[in-house]
Amino acid sequence: MMNRKDEHIKYALKYQSPYNSFDEMELIHHSLPDYDLSEIDLHTHFAGRDFDYPFYINAMTGGSEKAKAVNRKLAQVAQATGLVMVTGSYSAALKNPQDDSYPSKKDYPDLLLATNIGIDKPYELGVQTVDEMQPIFLQVHVNLMQELLMPEGEREFRSWKKNLENYATKMPVSVVLKEVGFGMDLKTIQMAHAFGIKTFDISGRGGTSFAFIENQRGGDRSYLNEWGQTTVQSLLNLQDFVDTVEILASGGVRHPLDMVKCFVLGAKGVGLSRTVLELVEKYPVEQVVDIVNGWKDDLRLIMCALNCKTIADLRNVDYLLYGKLSEANKKH
Repeated sequence: MMNRKDEHIKYALKYQSPYNSFDEMELIHHSLPDYDLSEIDLHTHFAGRDFDYPFYINAMTGGSEKAKAVNRKLAQVAQATGLVMVTGSYSAALKNPQDDSYPSKKDYPDLLLATNIGIDKPYELGVQTVDEMQPIFLQVHVNLMQELLMPEGEREFRSWKKNLENYATKMPVSVVLKEVGFGMDLKTIQMAHAFGIKTFDISGRGGTSFAFIENQRGGDRSYLNEWGQTTVQSLLNLQDFVDTVEILASGGVRHPLDMVKCFVLGAKGVGLSRTVLELVEKYPVEQVVDIVNGWKDDLRLIMCALNCKTIADLRNVDYLLYGKLSEANKKH
């Protein structure tokens, strides 16, 4: 029987979202820029520190030999390009201390390493994760619909808010609250912010669908494959709050233009999962490094065409919405 984590990789690569909200957002071109291309600055700040580049490799996998091979390639790419890499959920290693499927600072001393844990895990296990991984920040994921659809998933959720409050108030490193592809809503962010969480990865629909994955693993609720809000819609829903908290965007991000659209809507950083997973599955590491470094150049190019010197400047870019996004946001 295939390992559950290996099934996740298999079906994540298989799934093709029928709709990507980024395609219904158009940015307004600027013909006379104030800056030279060499002046465009990609620096950003979130989770308590500065970063040279505003995108990162988001949490994916761990807990199997296949995951180990994938994580090794991802770590090599991240270290070579100066990107943050967030490991997949550390739960497998908490259950099995011999698990070596996660990259470590010992093996990749120059890697900007962050890690991930489920909100169902009590604070003490979060501390253990931080002690063992020494991450620059801890991502705490909320995956309610996935748990509900997973046959072996959680069925008790009352502890989640208390766990989050403990993470927010006691954790020695910055905590990022992360959705897993269903879009995080304003009420959730406001509640978590009241606990003390400052940084949120809203992870909208449009990329990896854990509803699809769990239905492929044996569920019969395919009508829920498109559950949740898209990444762009989630960002639009948060416009009144993006200056109060730090928003990171992920879910269906395919290339630098999608990244820039996230920055226009207030994101401080953008996470990529499936897009990078496909690359390391398809190409040797050296070629993936070249592609990722090319994305940095492309970001500068697009920002120059929008007359924006910094990531923060992108907040002033005008845009158009079409289709479903236009219908849902006529009030704006």
